[in-house]
Amino acid sequence: MTASKMKTIGGGGPIRVFAGGQTVADVAEDAIPAKNIVRVPSIIVKSRGHIGFSYYERPFTHKTELWSYTIDAPGVDQKFVYYYLLTQVEKLQVLARATSVKLPQLSVRDTDTLNVPMPPFEVQREIVRVLDKFTQLEAELEAELDARRTQYDYYAGELLTIDEGVRRVRIGDVATIVRGASPRPIQKFITSDPEGVPWIKIGDVPADGKYITSTAQRVTIEGAAKSRRVLPGDFVLSNSMSFGRPYVSQIEGCIHDGWLAISAFEDSFERDYLYYLLRSTPVQEEFARRAGAGTVKNLNADIVRSVVIPVPPRAEQKRVIDLLDHFDALVNDIRIGLPAELAARRKQYEYYRDRLLTFKETV
Repeated sequence: MTASKMKTIGGGGPIRVFAGGQTVADVAEDAIPAKNIVRVPSIIVKSRGHIGFSYYERPFTHKTELWSYTIDAPGVDQKFVYYYLLTQVEKLQVLARATSVKLPQLSVRDTDTLNVPMPPFEVQREIVRVLDKFTQLEAELEAELDARRTQYDYYAGELLTIDEGVRRVRIGDVATIVRGASPRPIQKFITSDPEGVPWIKIGDVPADGKYITSTAQRVTIEGAAKSRRVLPGDFVLSNSMSFGRPYVSQIEGCIHDGWLAISAFEDSFERDYLYYLLRSTPVQEEFARRAGAGTVKNLNADIVRSVVIPVPPRAEQKRVIDLLDHFDALVNDIRIGLPAELAARRKQYEYYRDRLLTFKETV
């Protein structure tokens, strides 16, 4: 298998640009040299970090850390090759780590020299048909789940919209809001000692999760003294990445200056009610508006302190918590509802994909 040269066939339409394995933009065709545009269905290889493959059928181009294969050979179904490559991701990830521990990376040769089994063409086509069906079913479930999440966001917004008769306060008047702090140089204070203090970073929090439960790194006691401690039950907000997204810490740890911490709110709020309120669309939009219109937004402590929010009676807060907890579980809990069904379908798909694409070698 050899990485194909980029081809120019026909023209017209926007060109999708891939970088780092993700779509970064759709740009006008005349903004890209014709020789750099791939116009035929191709397999895209993400070669750095988490190794992966994508199958793309629209015209596209990509950065140098990616490459693509366009296979046009008798008796070979290109999509069959793509599905086979998906079964090799773990093996290639190990190979990439052996090349570079800090940032795993493949070379073009690593995939060029990969042996791909070639059953009869009719068998390839049937395997592709079966796996395409699984992919379609998974996409339909994902679309339904996205619709449910949109419905949940709307419903949450309605529940968190309070009548004018309810008391309103600035967040800073009913809670303590502080910025994290970073001991520098940080590498001097990172430790493998289990007695060290958990060092909370953005990579330690799940994108759609609620709680911070563990950290990959710890800092020394000396480093913790130069940082900002948070306690179980405190809120942590990113002031740049995952902008304004609240998380609840379930551990005692330290936060760097890319985080804000919110504590001492218990006299006015049930913790879960404040969590839902902080992540609600009106509050998130207000954070964004006050942080400015630039590409890089900075959510500082003064901005959060200044935002005005309602403080409904405790009984109303608890009623809203019960309703939103139930709805949140239906759209996010992988043990029940659509998330559970989607997870089960993915496991089923991977099982059948691996079984269908495992072949005995012939002598």
